Amino acid sequence: MACPYEVRGALPADEDQLLDVARHLNTVNLPADRDEIRGLLDHAQKSFTGAVKDPRRREYVFVLVDARAGRIVGTSMIIGQLGRRDAPYIYVDVFEEERYSATLDRHFRHVVLKIGYSYSGPTEIGGLIVSPDYRKQPERLGLMISYVRFLYLKMHREWFRDELIAELLPPLEPDGTSHLWNAVGRNFTDMTYAEADRLSKKNKEFVKGLFPEGAIYATLLPQNAQDVIGKVGVQTKGVERMLRRIGFRYAWRVDPFDGGPHFTAPTDEVTLVQRSHKARVTRISAAGDAPKTRALIAVEPNEPPFFRAVLASWRPDGEGGGAEIGSEAAAHLAATEGDEVWVLPIE
Repeated sequence: MACPYEVRGALPADEDQLLDVARHLNTVNLPADRDEIRGLLDHAQKSFTGAVKDPRRREYVFVLVDARAGRIVGTSMIIGQLGRRDAPYIYVDVFEEERYSATLDRHFRHVVLKIGYSYSGPTEIGGLIVSPDYRKQPERLGLMISYVRFLYLKMHREWFRDELIAELLPPLEPDGTSHLWNAVGRNFTDMTYAEADRLSKKNKEFVKGLFPEGAIYATLLPQNAQDVIGKVGVQTKGVERMLRRIGFRYAWRVDPFDGGPHFTAPTDEVTLVQRSHKARVTRISAAGDAPKTRALIAVEPNEPPFFRAVLASWRPDGEGGGAEIGSEAAAHLAATEGDEVWVLPIE
C-alpha cells in the first residue's frame, strides 16, 4: 500500500485492536472493556451510515492504521452533543471569591466550586490516543488522528453544535486514582473513582442525586486535591498546546470527578475548521513531481469504512477550487481527476 498510514472510520471488526489501544489510557470515552468497545464500534458505524437519525446522538470513532503492519495504532472521537434529557452534561464551574475583614485587616481569595448541568451542550472532541511506540514517528501521527476530527466537522458542519469542548485529563496517581475525587466525590457517593467514572458513561443520575447543589470551597480540601483542579496532566500537555494553538481556551470549568480542565471554542472560529475545504482533483502528479506542501486529504466511500484520509502532498490548482495531489494518495483513496475530495492543509 502506497501510503504507510491512514485514518479511517472504525469498524466492528476493529474490536480486538481498539481494545489494545484503549488499554494505554482507559478513559470514560474509550474504556478498556470489551463489551464497551463492542457497543462503541456498533454505534460508531451506525453514526457514519446515518442509521442513528439524530445527529446529536451520533458518536464517530476514527482509527489510525499502520497500513504496512495492518495494525491500529491510534484513535480519536467526535461526540455529536454532550447533554440530553436522559444524560445531562455535568461540569463544575471554578471561580474565585474574595473576602476582606476591616476589623482584622485580612484579605483572602478562595477558589469556589459549583456543579452545573446542561441538557443541550457542545460537541465533544475526545478519545485521542496514540500507541506509545508510535508517538515519535516522523509522520506526525498524533497530528493526523487529532486533526482529522476538525476536517470531519467541516465536512458535515450542520450535524454539529456551535461550540466545541475538549475535556483533558488532570494529573492522576500512578494507580489511576484522583485526589479530588477522594476528597469530594467519594464522600458523597461511597464509590471509588474508577467505579464512578465507568458508571457515568451510562448513567449520570447518581451525580445529580447525590452531589451537593451549593458551592464547595476548595480551601477546605486537602492541598493535594486543590493542586489538581483545572490542571493538565503530563500525558495531555501536548494536546493542551495544540488546542490553544487552534483557538481553544480554558473555560474555567472542570470535570466533577477528577478536576480535569474543559477547553472550549466556537466551532467556526477553530482555525482547522476554517482551513478545511472541498476541492476537485484537477491534476495527479507523479511521485517524483509531487508538491512539497502537505494536507490531510479525505474521501467518503459508500461502503465500509465510510471515511478515509491520508496525509499527502497537495497544492491548489487554479482559482476554481481545484487541487493537485500526489499519485500515491490518489491511488490510496481511489481518487481520479474530476473527483471531489476534502482537504485540510497542514502548516
